[in-house]
Amino acid sequence: MSMIEAVRDAMDVKMAEDDRVVVFGEDVGFFGGVFRCTAGLQEKYGRTRCFDSPINESGIVGTAIGMAAYGLKPCIEMQFADYVFPAYDQITQEAARIRHRSNGQFTCPIVIRMPTGGGIFGGQTHSQSPEALFTHVAGLKVVQPSNPYDAKGLLIAAIEDPDPVIFLEPKRVYNGPFDGRHDRKIVPWAQHPLGEAPEGRYSIPLGKASVVREGGAMTILTYGAMVHVALCATEESGIDAEVIDLRTLLPFDAETMAASVRKTGRCLVLHEATLTCGYGAELVALMQTRCSWHLEAPIVRVTGWDVPYPHAQEWDYFPGPERVGRAMRALMEA
Repeated sequence: MSMIEAVRDAMDVKMAEDDRVVVFGEDVGFFGGVFRCTAGLQEKYGRTRCFDSPINESGIVGTAIGMAAYGLKPCIEMQFADYVFPAYDQITQEAARIRHRSNGQFTCPIVIRMPTGGGIFGGQTHSQSPEALFTHVAGLKVVQPSNPYDAKGLLIAAIEDPDPVIFLEPKRVYNGPFDGRHDRKIVPWAQHPLGEAPEGRYSIPLGKASVVREGGAMTILTYGAMVHVALCATEESGIDAEVIDLRTLLPFDAETMAASVRKTGRCLVLHEATLTCGYGAELVALMQTRCSWHLEAPIVRVTGWDVPYPHAQEWDYFPGPERVGRAMRALMEA
């Protein structure tokens, strides 16, 4: 199945199991969402369980917080991650703080799904990667899967979690893995092993990374669409890199990352978001602290540039396998 179908299947499973789970957002009901991730859910569960909201991101999140305090489990959609900013106050000052502010009397079991990242010629207002704005907030959990199997298992775990979860869906890999070679024909998830997601309920624990490729020459720490870029760069460069898919950005799996870096002695951090104050800076600090005596070269970052996401020069911005490969070779020579 595609990642779209995996996300939809996860919501379907939880809506069938638990009447408290409700799904809403802009165009998610009758229309099935701009990417069709909620297609058919309103027809199956009715307009009180899956419904459209006004075009008001702050109102969507604020309503979900109230529902959660009342005992429901909202799974809401931001049409694009770029649209979440009007709701940032509700997310960071209300949802993330309720457990602590109430001394544990209330929790906020909401999931905020949002398509993230570029690679679709969406320009600067449909291509941003805002994960660092949420990983900086105590009280939130932040997830970004790279494939359908993980997307379904992680979303089920997120819906079952008692605290607010930001669920970032890299839209460039909704329909198939993307290795950064935009001139190649897209391979659908149906032809990829990780496109096989079991029927029914299964979950993947939040906070657990995955070693998607074992290697000994260096460690690549990455997540989302960049996992496939890292695998492509590793194959094309001939460098025996170990590729770690973080899957959950907060809480992160420090032990899996550190064990790999201690083994290889070299580390490259890869993400699509901008460089300065990006999430990768935290990973660099973490690995430097935990692995300093094992590092044979300075840690390297490959990221998007510190500019608004360009439309005409999308592939100059998008960290592709050539740029990653150059950084890998330079790291091996350092």
